[in-house]
Amino acid sequence: VCTVQAVTGTRSEGKKEVSCIMVPNGTPGFTANKMTGKMMWRSSDTGELFFDDCEVSEENLLGRRGEGFHQMLSTLDNGRLAIAAMGLGGAQGAYELALKYAKERKQFGVPISTFQAISFKLADMATLIEAARNLLYKACKLKDAGQPFSKHAAMAKLYCSEVMGKVVDQAVQVHGGYGLMREYNVERFYRDYKLLTIGEGTSEIQRIVISRQIGCFS
Repeated sequence: VCTVQAVTGTRSEGKKEVSCIMVPNGTPGFTANKMTGKMMWRSSDTGELFFDDCEVSEENLLGRRGEGFHQMLSTLDNGRLAIAAMGLGGAQGAYELALKYAKERKQFGVPISTFQAISFKLADMATLIEAARNLLYKACKLKDAGQPFSKHAAMAKLYCSEVMGKVVDQAVQVHGGYGLMREYNVERFYRDYKLLTIGEGTSEIQRIVISRQIGCFS
């Protein structure tokens, strides 16, 4: 089943009415073409949807007619927490790979993790991850307590996704040339992180949300 946002009319004030509609696979006129060639998340299905004289019954409305836009907005905060969690987990994974490699890789008879240039990178990575974890956990705690969490969800999504980018960049650097080879998993982390700064609202959108929440425009 595909869930789509569609214009279903015009409101009395002239604005478009948007509704959420479920379209089952196999519905006449509905086709989905699989998109390939992605740099990241290749195991995740991504498709281009086409609706050619596609009709469904009124029973396929998800919620009330005209509430689609608000339904979509209500899912964003939860989605931002999910993306933040992916960023945190990805950063942690890349850091652990870098730490393991640095302790195993030897130069001049000693592990490169003992070199200041490498140890400082790992220390910075660990610090960024810990800060990201605490920000995400605070946002989740607010949500679980039934308190407003939109600002913290945007902060967590912004920070955790960008922290993953910083961490994986340094993790590849620690691996040196091996970090560019598919033989080493850190290469995949490097590709996968980029979606997190785009999906569920770009980093720029998160900064807009945060700036409004802190009163920049009031």
